[in-house]
Amino acid sequence: MLTGARRLRLLATLGALSAFGPLSLDLYLPVLPQLGRDLAAGDALAQLTMSMCLVGLALGQLVAGPLSDRVGRRKPLLIGVAAYAATSLLCAFAPGIWSLIGVRLVQGLAGAAGLVIARAIVRDLFDGAAAARVYSMLMIVSGLAPIAAPLAGAQLSRFMDWRGLFVVLAGIGVLLVLAALGVPETLDPAERHSGGVRATGRQFAVLARDRSFTGYCLMLSLAACTLFTYIGLSSFVLQHEYQVGPQAFSVIFAVNSVGIVLAGNLNGLLVGRYGPRPMLVTGLVVCVAGSVIALGGVAAGWGLPVLLSGLFLMVSSGGLVAPNASALALIPHGERAGTASAFLGVLQFLAGAVVPPLVSMGGATALSMTLTITAAALVALVAMRVVR
Repeated sequence: MLTGARRLRLLATLGALSAFGPLSLDLYLPVLPQLGRDLAAGDALAQLTMSMCLVGLALGQLVAGPLSDRVGRRKPLLIGVAAYAATSLLCAFAPGIWSLIGVRLVQGLAGAAGLVIARAIVRDLFDGAAAARVYSMLMIVSGLAPIAAPLAGAQLSRFMDWRGLFVVLAGIGVLLVLAALGVPETLDPAERHSGGVRATGRQFAVLARDRSFTGYCLMLSLAACTLFTYIGLSSFVLQHEYQVGPQAFSVIFAVNSVGIVLAGNLNGLLVGRYGPRPMLVTGLVVCVAGSVIALGGVAAGWGLPVLLSGLFLMVSSGGLVAPNASALALIPHGERAGTASAFLGVLQFLAGAVVPPLVSMGGATALSMTLTITAAALVALVAMRVVR
């Protein structure tokens, strides 16, 4: 069992590896409208550069998770992180919007290894409320990314264009490779699964038949839908509809992200006393409350402060929903933690990849954004009531 400084270093590294999604999406959010103009693409195509990265982050987990159950955690992790650094650099030299969209897909496929294997490593080492507590710690560490990334992106955009931001992402990828070199192998050879595609299919079938597992997957994907709709549309809504500049937008985005860190810290303090399920219910209620406030504020024309207040609550709820739903879903499936982690991840990121572009096709407006967020939050709360 890891103790002391080694345990802290491992948790910090796993938290950083869990931040592939926010890093890949949030660093260039302040310049997303500029990217569309530079490549002669509309808002929908600029949004697609985010969506295809999300598709890659989703599908890549279907490969990296089961693969880590067969060959161990460390080797797929190192390969994935190294490929992420390389593809980030390729994004910087994309000659057009469609080539950028294609490379972003590959970038997401590579980055998925960090997301899925980090969750699987936690399940290898921890169980029950302890796992939920560790997931909360990872949420705190990875939650710093959506705080720092848009702020850094806005400041860096003063000196470089969006291409330079992808070079920065490549540099971050190199640092993560160096950090991942210190991650030990946590899956004993005796616990690894043999077999190929057919064996992996059987593992997914076991998970699909578990009603509780699929229920928690549904909740996580709906919560992800609220968050990714906000991430994908907020830069257009706030900058176009409310005339918020890139610098101010980065501050607003960072403030909202602080809520994830605070909620994750609160969850880590309370989950041992109350358990993961009550904390999950609390998170879903907060998500619904924030979504309704944001939607009501937009519908009534109460202005930016009410919208931002509701969004802050909605975003903050992620610090309660994600760690507890993940722990509850993975507790019964320690022997297939990589595959189960992939199942969780793919549904979350596919929801984030599909829903925001569909919403933006009708126009990225405050009403469409808040209406989608509210609908997803309400369905997630209903789903909680039918899961044993």
